[in-house]
Parts: sequence; structure tokens; C-alpha cells
Amino acid sequence: MKNFPAHFEELNTWMGKLGAAIPDVMQGFGALHKASLSDGALDGKTKELIALGIAITVRCDGCISFHVHDALMAGASREEIAETVSVAILMGGGPSMVYGIEAMQATEQFMERSSQGDS
Repeated sequence: MKNFPAHFEELNTWMGKLGAAIPDVMQGFGALHKASLSDGALDGKTKELIALGIAITVRCDGCISFHVHDALMAGASREEIAETVSVAILMGGGPSMVYGIEAMQATEQFMERSSQGDS
């Protein structure tokens, strides 16, 4: 099983390094990320769950790490994440089921870590 919290931290480190190498691109991506996930007609939690569903269907481990983490930080429950996984399976079939399992593993790991006082 992957260690999703460790993966999240490693990706954050490398995104910082990538930001040093290509600052304009990373600043632009950061601005797009912030604008796309800000509350509007849909709240940030809902948008994070949508992003998670897309991450599962496109089979992106790093995206699953980030969007499970951020969905939980936005107040998503285990049940909301599970339902997001179910819609991703509908749209992506068997491969989405496997990556949905990874999203649930990530949820458990981040929740366990949070209960220990880390975020």
C-alpha cells in the first residue's frame, strides 16, 4: 500500500523545486488552482470532491493524494469521499475502481494522521 501522506509531502517538496525552476508557470498554475477551487456557485469542498473524481478516472496518484488531503481539509467526510469514488467508478470502470481503492486508502491514512495531531 502506498503511503499517501508521505507522497503528499514529497510532491509538495518537488513542486517547490519545480517552482524555482519555472516560477512563471507554477505561479500561473497556483493562481488557476486557487481560482478554480474557491467558493462560488459550488463550495470548495464540492469542487475538491469533483477534482478527486477526475483524479481517480485519469489515474493520477499524486492528484489523489492532493485532492483527498484537500477534500478532508475542506470538511469532506469518509462517506462523501466514498460516494465520489462510486461516481468515478461509474465513469471510469474497473481502472477507476482500483484507483478508488487508493483514494479510500489515502482517506484512511490522512484521517489517522489527523487524529494523531498532524495535518
